[in-house]
Amino acid sequence: MEYFAIDFETANQYSNSACSIGVVRFVDGEEKDSVYSLIKPAKMYFRPDFIDIHHISYEDVRDKPYFPEVWQKIIEPFLGAAKDKQINFVAHNARFDMGVIKGCCEYFGMPLPQANYACTLQAARKAWSELDCHRLTFLADHFGIEYDAHNALDDARTCGKIFSMAAEKLNCSCEDLFFQQGFCKVLGEE
Repeated sequence: MEYFAIDFETANQYSNSACSIGVVRFVDGEEKDSVYSLIKPAKMYFRPDFIDIHHISYEDVRDKPYFPEVWQKIIEPFLGAAKDKQINFVAHNARFDMGVIKGCCEYFGMPLPQANYACTLQAARKAWSELDCHRLTFLADHFGIEYDAHNALDDARTCGKIFSMAAEKLNCSCEDLFFQQGFCKVLGEE
């Protein structure tokens, strides 16, 4: 099964304020390739506490493209997004990342991509119910995965690995975990 682990960082609390995106393509649980881009947010307001978390500021994105250009020229070609192709995303706390896609598409008048998605936070809770915490940083530390937290590409990569590890822990394939374990949702139909 092919799936795309995706992560956004935002400039502020608004879902249309994407300032970076990372996407990693996995096939049968193995990383194949990845893409990362900074994004100029719809409104150039960066909350200081958000900058403290992801270290992206106005100066970093002022000359970068807005979401539509990043999505259409970088992300869609990477996804191989033909109009009839269904995309399968995984994200840790997927409600947030799918909300960013929806918020940006709505703000810029773009159609939502045809996509299914699954939440690795929910999958981790099922696979490792004995753990007290299921945050991505905790899971990465627990499983010895080195990564730069709140870097969209590293977050996406780690999330994709956690999804594969959860499938293994639950004795199923990534495809079964995605479609048969009750995790699959359709973007825009929540």
